[in-house]
Amino acid sequence: QLQASGGGLVQAGGSLRLSCAASGRTVSRYSMAWFRQAPGKEREFVSSINWVGSPHYADSVRGRFTISRDNAKNTVSLQMNSLNPEDTAIYYCAARQGQAYTAGARYTSWGQGTLVTVSS
Repeated sequence: QLQASGGGLVQAGGSLRLSCAASGRTVSRYSMAWFRQAPGKEREFVSSINWVGSPHYADSVRGRFTISRDNAKNTVSLQMNSLNPEDTAIYYCAARQGQAYTAGARYTSWGQGTLVTVSS
């Protein structure tokens, strides 16, 4: 089970840190990812980290977002800096065994989502 948290309302240029807590699985053995879905838009890939710790980012967030994993706490975090209104969305964490992908359909477990709203 995955539990996402950390969303909220922030002004443009601000920062938020999302966290995904995993129960029943060890994050270090899975590829973990963040996706987001804005109102009226399809879900899109944001970032992933594979089981060896290699990160990958969507072009739209590279240089602003950082994904990390805390094996001791069994969590995966997404540090989001320089937020802009286009980042407004529900953010979901996801997990799968094996390598990381950017396609959401490849992931077998999903958290409930946390809302991020960036005001201009």
